[in-house]
Amino acid sequence: MAIERTFSIIKPDATQRNITGKVNALIEGAGLRIVAQKRIQMTKAQAETFYSVHKERPFFGELVDFMISAPVIVQVLEGEGAIARYREVMGATNPANAAPGTIRKECALSVGENSVHGSDAAETAAIEIAQFFSGNEIVG
Repeated sequence: MAIERTFSIIKPDATQRNITGKVNALIEGAGLRIVAQKRIQMTKAQAETFYSVHKERPFFGELVDFMISAPVIVQVLEGEGAIARYREVMGATNPANAAPGTIRKECALSVGENSVHGSDAAETAAIEIAQFFSGNEIVG
């Protein structure tokens, strides 16, 4: 399997509860390296751009409001099959359906407050990484 990079966000529900270290431990425990990470206060424009794929959905406004409600941690993760591996360690969107030991089972509060975001494909990862990081900020 090839070494690849994926994008991650530790969402406001997790940063507000001060569990970013727990989330990072689960990420690293899955064999992924955090090669870039920063705490930001996402702007409304950033959130609207990031989630533009959901613009026509009824939950779009609520999602944007949630993502700007508190700081988030944006990250670049690296490892063999990083995209699939991170999606596996995140767990199902609904924490009630997530497998034991996954981030969402251990940390999420609800479907909406599900603690993390991860890219779903290599193309998406490249776009998401570029939105928040310049090349010299990623140190592998």
